[in-house]
Amino acid sequence: MKGVGFILALFLSFSALGQEFLTKNGEVVFLSEAPLNEFEGKSSFLNGLINLDKNLLDFFIDLNTLKTGISLRDSHMRENYFETDQYPFAEFTGKIAQAPKLVVGERTSVKALGAFKMHGVERQIEVTGFLTKLQNGKIELSADFTIKLSDYKISIPSLIFYELAEEQKVTIKATLTEKK
Repeated sequence: MKGVGFILALFLSFSALGQEFLTKNGEVVFLSEAPLNEFEGKSSFLNGLINLDKNLLDFFIDLNTLKTGISLRDSHMRENYFETDQYPFAEFTGKIAQAPKLVVGERTSVKALGAFKMHGVERQIEVTGFLTKLQNGKIELSADFTIKLSDYKISIPSLIFYELAEEQKVTIKATLTEKK
């Protein structure tokens, strides 16, 4: 019976190899709900990695790819608030709090703890999301969290207080493919 346990352990360790999943075209949406002006910024250029063996994840977005539907607002957002010439990326690097047991077709809740960096400021945050293992072996990720612009030293001039909300709701969605 000990031999069966050894073979099973060996099989499980080999089946766990290759548990890295990547995306280069995930979606990021931020929602700004200011008193007189609500709008979204979107990008389909979220890059990311989830390593299920080590419970690690890393996602980043080039803030220059965010579009709000109004090019002048996009330009102001990049130049005056995000200052993308100096700080082009936002990134979250963290660890999944508890190793998820993914079952094909089941949505599994996960919590990630890590560092979110934007505008040259790094803060520890907690993000709750969901992972779903698909029939084709890919993984779907969805998560949302809220950031305060002032936490990242992004100031909002009082004249446009009603254009840009202090709190931004960030939603991410991505389908990740196993790294080969």
